[in-house]
Amino acid sequence: MTNIAVVGATGLVGNTMLEILDLKNIPYSSLTLFSSARSAGKEVTLKGKTYVVEELTEEKTDGGFDYVLMSAGGETSLHFAPLFEQAGAVVIDNSSAWRMDQAIDLVVPEVNKPSLKRHIIANPNCSTIQSVVPLKPLADAFGVRRVAYTTYQSVSGSGWKGIEDLERGERGEAAVNYPKPIYHNVIPQIDVFLDNGYTKEEEKMIRETQKILNDASIDVTATCVRVPVPHAHAVAINVTLKAEPSVEDLRTALAGFPSIVLMDDPAQNLYPTPLDAAGQEGVFVGRIRKDNSLKNTYHLWSVSDNILKGAALNAVQILEELLSRKEDQQ
Repeated sequence: MTNIAVVGATGLVGNTMLEILDLKNIPYSSLTLFSSARSAGKEVTLKGKTYVVEELTEEKTDGGFDYVLMSAGGETSLHFAPLFEQAGAVVIDNSSAWRMDQAIDLVVPEVNKPSLKRHIIANPNCSTIQSVVPLKPLADAFGVRRVAYTTYQSVSGSGWKGIEDLERGERGEAAVNYPKPIYHNVIPQIDVFLDNGYTKEEEKMIRETQKILNDASIDVTATCVRVPVPHAHAVAINVTLKAEPSVEDLRTALAGFPSIVLMDDPAQNLYPTPLDAAGQEGVFVGRIRKDNSLKNTYHLWSVSDNILKGAALNAVQILEELLSRKEDQQ
């Protein structure tokens, strides 16, 4: 059997990881929950058993864990993930700390597989995940030259504090988490600005797309925007291909790909929105059309629950991939 630890178990993503472990009946012989000192002592009940959340310390990383799911921020991950790794665990980390390390796998299970050069696996940015899922079948069938993203990211992408800021705005209170009010507003800034004028979030999408698709020659640009929606991100994807397929060819390539749910019938006003995707596991794709201003270029609209496929679900799917691989080797 398998010994699993979850770090950041009381946070929005960590708590959702636990729900998914329960829902998917992931087999384990022991489950240990870690958090910061502030949340230690809280109780979580799964399958009728109550677990007490422990404070994460260096000594506790040597606990005989096989797999560790981490969602506790970059600094925590940089410090503790190598300690878990040294103690024999495979770490699946939801922070941005390890994503661009060339020795670390950056994985979306439908798109690429872990090589395990190191026993730390990075979970990509939420908006990147729901973008590379539809891009992968297009890259395989037609080749990808260029991608331009515009995101519409829900407040839950900032965790509980983002949701609380939206609720503050509804009550007429000032924002605490965001630099400007999010209620009845959109904010074209996610994370801090870099010297080149892009934000860190935009830079993540650019570099992660190239790494996951294993093609640094793809030109990628992005504008990331926070919107006053509680759950599920939307991404407008403008993609230039190496071939010029018909729109129906694109639909065919997308329709058979894992996790993709096609909602694309303009005549019936059928296209995905955050309300369609919230609480659902899939990546919903619609508004597929030719961009008449550029050769070989097309528009896609991708919507997905950022806490599920964009974070917790993707991490658990990586765990499922590793467990299946281990089973095959036995």
